[in-house]
Amino acid sequence: MSDTQQPSKLREFGLTTWSITNRTTVFVLIAIITLSGISSYLTVPKESFPEVIIPEVYIGTPYPGNSPTNIEKLITRPLEKEINTITGVDEITSTSIQGYSAIDVKFDFDVTPAEALRKVKDAVDKAKSDPEFPDDLPAEPNVFELNFSELLPVMNVNLSGDYTLDDLKRYGERLEEAIEELPEISKVDIRGVMDKEVEIEVDYLRAEAMQVSFNDIAGAIAQENITISGGDLLVDNARRTVQVVGDFRSMEEIESVIVKSERDSPIFLRDVAEVRFVEQEKTSYAREYGNPVVTLDIIKRAGENLIAASDGINAIIAEAKEDYLPRNLNVSITNDQSDQTRTQVEELQNSIIFGVLLVVGVLLFFLGLRNALFVGVAIPLSMFMSFMILTALGVTFNTMVLFSLVLALGMLVDNGIVVVENVYRLMDEGMSPLDAAKYGVGEVAWPIIASTATTLAAFMPLAIWPGLIGEFMKYLPITLIIVLSSSLFVALVINPVLTAIFMKVGEETVNRRRTWIVSGVLVGVGLLFLALEATGFGNILVVAGVLGIVNTYVLYPATLRFQNGFLPMLERVYERFLRFALAGVRPWLFFFGTAMLFVVAAVLLAMFPPKVEFFPSNEPQLLNVFISKPIGTDIEETNRVAREIEGVVMDFVEEEQWKRPNPETGELESYMVNSIIGQVGNGTSDPNEGPSLGNTPHKARIAINFVKFQDRRGQSTSVMLSALRDRLAAYPDAEVIVTKNSDGPPQGPPINIEVRGDDYDEVLAAANGVRQFLRQRAFEGVEELKMDVDKQKPELPIVIDRQKAQRFGLSTQNIGYTLRTALFGREVSTYKDGEDDYPINVRFAEDTRNNVDALMNQKVIFRSASDGQIKEVPISAVATAERSTTFSSVKRKDLDRVITISSNVLEGANANAIVADMKAALADHEMPRGVEWRFTGQQEEQAEELAFLSKALLIALFLIILIIVAQFNSITTPFIIGFSVFFSLIGVLLGLVIFQMDFVIIMTMIGIISLAGVVVNNAIVLVDYTDLLRARKREALGESVRLPFRDVVESVVMGGKTRLRPVLLTAITTVLGLLPLAVGLNIDFVRLVTEYDPHIYVGGDNNVFWKPMSWAIIYGLTFATFLTLVIVPIMYWWIERMKYRYLYKSAIK
Repeated sequence: MSDTQQPSKLREFGLTTWSITNRTTVFVLIAIITLSGISSYLTVPKESFPEVIIPEVYIGTPYPGNSPTNIEKLITRPLEKEINTITGVDEITSTSIQGYSAIDVKFDFDVTPAEALRKVKDAVDKAKSDPEFPDDLPAEPNVFELNFSELLPVMNVNLSGDYTLDDLKRYGERLEEAIEELPEISKVDIRGVMDKEVEIEVDYLRAEAMQVSFNDIAGAIAQENITISGGDLLVDNARRTVQVVGDFRSMEEIESVIVKSERDSPIFLRDVAEVRFVEQEKTSYAREYGNPVVTLDIIKRAGENLIAASDGINAIIAEAKEDYLPRNLNVSITNDQSDQTRTQVEELQNSIIFGVLLVVGVLLFFLGLRNALFVGVAIPLSMFMSFMILTALGVTFNTMVLFSLVLALGMLVDNGIVVVENVYRLMDEGMSPLDAAKYGVGEVAWPIIASTATTLAAFMPLAIWPGLIGEFMKYLPITLIIVLSSSLFVALVINPVLTAIFMKVGEETVNRRRTWIVSGVLVGVGLLFLALEATGFGNILVVAGVLGIVNTYVLYPATLRFQNGFLPMLERVYERFLRFALAGVRPWLFFFGTAMLFVVAAVLLAMFPPKVEFFPSNEPQLLNVFISKPIGTDIEETNRVAREIEGVVMDFVEEEQWKRPNPETGELESYMVNSIIGQVGNGTSDPNEGPSLGNTPHKARIAINFVKFQDRRGQSTSVMLSALRDRLAAYPDAEVIVTKNSDGPPQGPPINIEVRGDDYDEVLAAANGVRQFLRQRAFEGVEELKMDVDKQKPELPIVIDRQKAQRFGLSTQNIGYTLRTALFGREVSTYKDGEDDYPINVRFAEDTRNNVDALMNQKVIFRSASDGQIKEVPISAVATAERSTTFSSVKRKDLDRVITISSNVLEGANANAIVADMKAALADHEMPRGVEWRFTGQQEEQAEELAFLSKALLIALFLIILIIVAQFNSITTPFIIGFSVFFSLIGVLLGLVIFQMDFVIIMTMIGIISLAGVVVNNAIVLVDYTDLLRARKREALGESVRLPFRDVVESVVMGGKTRLRPVLLTAITTVLGLLPLAVGLNIDFVRLVTEYDPHIYVGGDNNVFWKPMSWAIIYGLTFATFLTLVIVPIMYWWIERMKYRYLYKSAIK
């Protein structure tokens, strides 16, 4: 067709015309995008899940010696009162335990963490200025920003061997110093060994006989262990610094200190006390497979590269083994989270490669090799642009970002398909390459902009998702918006240039001789690289050479038969079917039949409801066995129980049922567990309960780390979790809870009941009643209902007779400090040894400080202010000791006292169904006046997120309709396309019912919202092209002439037929891009070309996490393709028919 013959209804798009005119600029731009994208991908930090920055502040205040109720009254309430006045506070929770107050303040996400921290610090300073606030705290309240990524270690390094704990600690400290120098590491905590101290154990009977008090000892030590500068002395024109050096250098010097001298009779410290350089009181134990170890808990800094951190730590350990670590010292690395990160990143990278191969393969058959490459270039270029933009925004590469790339894989070629197919069609009709590129893109530019905008509109509401889940999930819409915008840029700027220069029409002439030469050279060079042991690059060249020959003799002939045989036949069948569907009453039958199918799908979903979950339930990678004894239990007793349970766990993992034959020897072997680490005391609290900075001698944790999913030989770790729970369920000596690692953002327990009231005794009684009431009904699937507060904490209140004490000249403070020093100890100075500082503590000897009679009978020795005489008053003369119990802790939420009953659910149980049954049962349970219960935790979060997602879907539909109205300047077109979106839910509903898949609220709803944006793409392009055909026919007849209705029908049929290929192609590429992740098929392409081992397996953590969303889109899009090709033309015909009949009063025959 010559230019003079071209219809005047041709469109141009300014940006595309500019790019075709400035082709050199575009090629330079391609080079810049490619190089910058590769550089960004190689340097950006990589991690498992996004590190969510939460505006959450923690206030920890130690006040040793006070009961939980006193801590609440003296510390927690005054602080909460001031914090509650801060604007932007979302929730205040607090825990008051023995000697410690912990307050957790959550802010709205529109408050920055820095601003939140400043506001809380100001409120704490204001509370401290109150005269009634205690002024004898041992340390200031610790106010810091809470970061979940810094609550759990990313790696444990364990040291063991035939060495003393002191030697192991010394090696551990050297490693600690080196590891903490890494920029990715926040801190390193050493577990299993205690710091040293200088302990002065006072023999209280000898001290009383010599009238030596604690104050005498403390004062003497502090006055002697000191270095004082005297100034500068000028001697012989030189200034010398005068310094009195008095620091202790040995235990003997400390023992020789004179603590008192009466009547020229000195009393040395050794006369009344024993001085020892010892370990501090044990607060933690650590073991690996039951053997004592020194463990380094390594905490990563937020936002840093986890893989780089792991590599740096391994390099430090390797260097230490060479330099100073003995060869017989065992160094093991456990709980390395970078292993999971590498696996997840590799799985998603392989899914991207697999998806690209499938998409390019489909493009090859539909468009031919050359055109497939034109479209396929959109994949790497769009991703390279995305890498640049994401890196510039400071986004790390995590599973959310990588899955977004997989989801976008099929979508980002959609625009390229429409552009290339349209340019090819115009060139085939006789246009020059430049004109075909200009006008071909011009015809579809606004439709593809509108269709891309509708897809982006579906994701935009998700980008403003509020709350913790929103902060976690927002990387999905942000990445998709960036990738799809990049693909639109490629389609409108880069694809036109490539098609204008390189596209050819007609059957390509295959030069078989040249094919053999090129393939031979590639194979030869590849074999050369293989000989040089560059295996990966060599294999890629060999495969490229072989594929060249396969393409010439197999793929190219098959493509020709597909394009010239199957596709034309498919178009003819579709045309006949469409004409059939548009005849007589059949349009009504198709439309109302589809509507009835929607009703049937909804009824089936109600009859066979799927299991509803809040978040995907992952296969455990790590099991935590949390052991809890009553508060007040000595750490040695907790350690005994923990050892017993460790033995049960080690016997459990060695049982025959978990063994499988060794692939090489055939013998049964235990292979599922990488490590079993036991820890007792500090650092063993459940991280989901927030940080625990106080001592926890009553708690222990056993961490069981499994091998990677692909190395489990079909064994399910969920089955092992259930079996271990059953094994430990009836353990008599402690409360034992077995949990698994949870992927995704932190969530509350699936069953969480809060009981609130003012009188804590009543609240406790009511909570006990609720727990017993629910336990009696034995709800199936509930692990163990536990309460976070009890009244079994033993205490020994000292009741002072104030009148007696005052007659003797004693105050409550005198008595309290004397008891505290005797029992807890008092730090009186610091002993320096090189660069290390050790506290010097004064206290009773161990046998007397744990003796109530000795504590009560000790004398308070002081010099009377009235007569100057030394007085000695036994504490028992003015006070009595009583035995009682108190609350283990006092919990508060939003200034109300609260007790929480919570439980995990067993594997396979439906938490939503259990909670619904519990609510129904509790409706008839009588509660005391002023006490109420409420389900919170995961149920509360679930309701909030479902409400937002429903609202987001409505907002997305509104934006989509707005864009369509703006594109077509029509009210009826959004009606047509809106019904296609609505009816696409039929595919999702039928898929859930037929394949009995779980409805995962977060992931399935995001899939449905994503589907809304994807479905409209093809409908927009189809309707727009139909309108374009009608406009051309009107132009041929004269602008003012209305087309006969039969021409409208013909335009509908020809528009559908012309757009059949791109509609099918975009749907197939989107489905195939998601299919590897939906099925869970993993092929390691890197190992395939480097080690000839594809390491094929099905499943994995990524599959569990992303499967619900992937299948929702696949089901919906598959059915939506039928809607686009059949129902959309029928509805277009229907609306136009009504216009002709009732508006235009024209004939419709």
